[in-house]
Amino acid sequence: MKLTVVGCSGSFAGPDSPASSYLVQAEHEGRTWSVVLDLGNGALGPLQRHVDLADLDAVFISHLHPDHCVDVCGLYVTRKYHPGGPVEGQLPIHAPSGAQERFALMYHGLEHGGMTHEFVVHELADAQVTRVGPFSITAYLVNHPVEAYGFRVEADGAVLAYTGDTDSCDALRPLLTGSDLALTDSAFVDGRDDTEGIHLSGSRAAAAVVAAGGVQRLVLTHIPPWNDPEVCRAQAAAVWSGPLDVAVQGATFEVGA
Repeated sequence: MKLTVVGCSGSFAGPDSPASSYLVQAEHEGRTWSVVLDLGNGALGPLQRHVDLADLDAVFISHLHPDHCVDVCGLYVTRKYHPGGPVEGQLPIHAPSGAQERFALMYHGLEHGGMTHEFVVHELADAQVTRVGPFSITAYLVNHPVEAYGFRVEADGAVLAYTGDTDSCDALRPLLTGSDLALTDSAFVDGRDDTEGIHLSGSRAAAAVVAAGGVQRLVLTHIPPWNDPEVCRAQAAAVWSGPLDVAVQGATFEVGA
């Protein structure tokens, strides 16, 4: 299973990266299957470097804040208005409740019917398992001011755990346990950000990984442009002694290799 960091900037697009978006791919039955986790502002551009948008198999949206979903509007345009003709079929989008209405509202002036010809929107639920080709994707309800999910992605024995946006919560244990790569929110900085129920810091992300057990690699992401990534890394490293990375736009990881 291959993970590509399409966008990793926290809360808004930064000078070096779009907002949150991650491409997960695996070979199965003679072709490459491609799933996108989140599609935040600016992500649709670099995503096209890595995959033909018409070849996407599914999109999973962790929550409905713009930095995780707003480029669904651009994806709609590519499917409906392509000069070669509309893309056939409906692309599955798995998202929290109210997503279909939110997507239509974001695209001002959308004709009657919303985006229903281009997308089929499935509502997420806690502990819900969705299968897409070789992938088994389990959603876990996490700790954020709006309905938000983390995703545990499994394929061919490899496990990727993506927290989405969350503070510490009980759901992180089943989400993270035994994962080959834990891609965790690290938007807050210890000693500066003390509001609860929004984001993890580097140290809290590391503590969640340690508590879960069996995690092979920790990758910190969703770091806003005003944060120093090395501060986040240092705060995580004080708790976690295993392999540790800070996500950067364009980075790739072989998960379970």
